[in-house]
Amino acid sequence: MNITINDKVYEAEKGERLLDIARANNAHIGYFCGGNAICQTCYVKVLEGAELLSPLSEYEKALLSDNLLEEGTRMACLTTVEKPGTIKMVSAVEEVKEMFETNPPVLAGYAAKMGMEALVKFPETVAVQAGRTFDLWQLLTDVISGIGDALHLVLQAFAPTLSEKHESIESGHPQGIKLLRDTSEALLHSASRGADKERNHASTATKHRAAQNGVHA
Repeated sequence: MNITINDKVYEAEKGERLLDIARANNAHIGYFCGGNAICQTCYVKVLEGAELLSPLSEYEKALLSDNLLEEGTRMACLTTVEKPGTIKMVSAVEEVKEMFETNPPVLAGYAAKMGMEALVKFPETVAVQAGRTFDLWQLLTDVISGIGDALHLVLQAFAPTLSEKHESIESGHPQGIKLLRDTSEALLHSASRGADKERNHASTATKHRAAQNGVHA
């Protein structure tokens, strides 16, 4: 089946988490905690096909305000594809990116709104997180994996821009430009290789740990 994330179509399998689908395709989505349902940066707004996803768990309800739920917000690390069909969603970080590019003044209001929604659920969030147990070493590995993926995406985004900016002066500084490109390519390759290695390990471990903690993942 196919799923549309931030206007791009990807393949998906039944049982996959939205977060894992996004990470496998380098889609723009937040996951600083490595998919452990801690940082709450993997918010997505489901635009179509909500009925094809896993039901809201009590854990997810404890983290999302009623207003966010009414808007179709889900946590990508806690939501899986359950039925075939058309699913479309946009990530919160992609929404922020679009606001920044098209209408920056609205960001202040958006930040205030999201802060208020988090404050409303703060007591429940603290209570539910306090009741969980973590393998600290695995958690650290997952976080590092998330940071590695983020670095990979940043390098992908900026490497072409750097190349275009320096193309016009390449004839005057060929060695410097070559060094810049070689360095960018090396960093991108290193980040990609490390992120791919950690992603597969972190995904399997996170699902297993979530099941042990009673969290639907």
